[in-house]
Amino acid sequence: MSIHPTAIVQEGARVPESCTIGPYCTIGPNVVLGERCELVSHVVLDGHLTMGNDNRVFSFACLGIAPQDLKYKGEPTQLVIGDKNDIREYVTISRGTPGGGGVTRLGSGCLIMAYTHIGHDSMIGNGVILANAATLAGHVTVEDYAVVGALNPVHQFCTIGTHAYIGGGTTITQDVLPYSLTSIERNNHAYGINKVGLERKGFTRDEIKQLRVAYRILQTSKLNTTDALAAIREKVASGEFGDKVAYLADFIARSQRGIIK
Repeated sequence: MSIHPTAIVQEGARVPESCTIGPYCTIGPNVVLGERCELVSHVVLDGHLTMGNDNRVFSFACLGIAPQDLKYKGEPTQLVIGDKNDIREYVTISRGTPGGGGVTRLGSGCLIMAYTHIGHDSMIGNGVILANAATLAGHVTVEDYAVVGALNPVHQFCTIGTHAYIGGGTTITQDVLPYSLTSIERNNHAYGINKVGLERKGFTRDEIKQLRVAYRILQTSKLNTTDALAAIREKVASGEFGDKVAYLADFIARSQRGIIK
């Protein structure tokens, strides 16, 4: 085991021999690390934190810290982190609160860039990129392979749909549609599908075409959201649209905060 002599690993923490703990790191007594994790230096791991394998955490990140919620009274809530994540400098991730389910989750294969904050009870999927200083309030959901741009504040209880891409500096106060491009440069509107990102993830030409047609129905057909959703679902039922569009329709139907169109 490689633990720098200046690091503090409190009794009760579970740190496999394959891990590397750099200078001035602090690991609390309820922390459980997976295999081959690396803490570069000055990292703080606190609370009931469970981390999977092959994670790399850079200097001055603070993970599993108490939530920034005045109702929190020290309950043993959790932060659960998956495998193969890069968590960069000064990232803060709060553990959950009893009122929000008690758990904050970060999936696997994510890049969490410097100065990002993930608030309590948030749920981050797999393959997500949170760019520098993305700020997620409590109870935010970010679905798989979404990209949240630099300096993006995201309001409580918002959901970022799968494969969505949000431009830098965009304030998010409603749900972001799956597969969409959303940007402040377009007055905080979804202005198309994330074609390049979808192609990189192996979406077929037909799937992209179907999504493009569905977005036209939703955004430019002059139908309200309810009627546009009904028209999209008719095409799903007839077999004209496949499962990707069906997921888009389900996302819209279950949205609680409304969608950015």
